[in-house]
Amino acid sequence: MTPDAVSRAIHDVVDLFTPEVARTQAMIDECHRLSYEASSVGRTSLSGHNSYGCDEFDSHSKHIALVSRADGKVMATVRLVLPVPGDSDGSFPMRRICITPFADGMPFETTAEVSRFAVSRMERRFNQSALMRLALIQGLVRASGETGLTHWCAALDPPLLRLLDMTAVHLARLGPPVRSGGLAVQPCFNSISAILDGARRDRPPIWDYLTENGRLWPLSCGKPGG
Repeated sequence: MTPDAVSRAIHDVVDLFTPEVARTQAMIDECHRLSYEASSVGRTSLSGHNSYGCDEFDSHSKHIALVSRADGKVMATVRLVLPVPGDSDGSFPMRRICITPFADGMPFETTAEVSRFAVSRMERRFNQSALMRLALIQGLVRASGETGLTHWCAALDPPLLRLLDMTAVHLARLGPPVRSGGLAVQPCFNSISAILDGARRDRPPIWDYLTENGRLWPLSCGKPGG
């Protein structure tokens, strides 16, 4: 896509949706519902959620909701699993499949796991889905800034990684793919600043959107904005 096409696509997403950090139980419940309904696995997933979409990691997570401006419905969601002080082994779902989920330079205390990307089945057109996930990334940037995070880790399926790469959101691969529930997932990580600096290098309009022109996360400083 040309820079003009990227800018137009982002403009369209801004017109249709707004990413929000879920701050009420009702919105968190909507995120759980959508995550469960969108799961191709049904009653289990990498993080082992139950039939209500909840698991033991939700007690120390933030949820991002992509809300339709037209009717207020949650159309996509993603979860940010925060570290539990003193419990590096039990904090993250990745520990179930990765013996060593952290790379050198990833401080446990300021790292969170990104998990449970889910888009409503009504919105699963390819380009729309990619841009909705980009909007969720903006929500993750906001939540990470509020929480003082510096790094993200994740175990994502290859098609999702390709969608993120397509929108200039690059996560470094951490070792080879691993199996989870019969599916291949790719452990990955990066500092948030490196992800955003890469977006600014490759697609400046995407950096503008993800950081709200630097307000959420200034360039190359390693710390979130105000």
